Amino acid sequence: MTRLIRAAALASLAVCVPGLAEAHTGVHLLSSEGAAAGFAHPFLGLDHLLAMVAVGLWAASLGGRARWLVPGSFIALMTLGAIGGASGITLPAVEPMIALSVIALGVLVALAVRVPTGAAAAMVALFGVFHGAAHGAEMPAMASPLAYGLGFVAATALLHGAGVALGGLRSRLPTFRLAGGAIALAGVALALPL
Repeated sequence: MTRLIRAAALASLAVCVPGLAEAHTGVHLLSSEGAAAGFAHPFLGLDHLLAMVAVGLWAASLGGRARWLVPGSFIALMTLGAIGGASGITLPAVEPMIALSVIALGVLVALAVRVPTGAAAAMVALFGVFHGAAHGAEMPAMASPLAYGLGFVAATALLHGAGVALGGLRSRLPTFRLAGGAIALAGVALALPL
């Protein structure tokens, strides 16, 4: 089982590495505008990538029902936000809220903050709305909304799963809390104007 978890984590990282230097650019460089483009989107933005993994890490540290309820609430509200974003509904401060989500989730992991599962689910759901609004608004004009949406939902679930799997190894990874701090610092860097 440990080898499987390591292989999944390494595969996730291998997919992520090419897009780490990009925020939201490059999404439209993909030849496909359907599920493949939607699947790639969360991997092409460091802000999305870090937030998705951090949700899984925090959910794993909370344990129990939180391991599936916290990521599930993020995905559910992200989907609603994406529908709104694709429909032209704009939310205020989407990019600052996404950066705040990276910072907050990193801090929650770093400090091993424990809250009731419902509160954790509500918090990540709020962040999910903003991530979804960005996904929906950045959907290529010619893309099939359903295929694109299924793609980024699948990628989000994979990244959450990678976070949960890595979080399950936290007793063997002394740097687990440092990873949360690194995520928070990356969020601060993303929030600063260039």
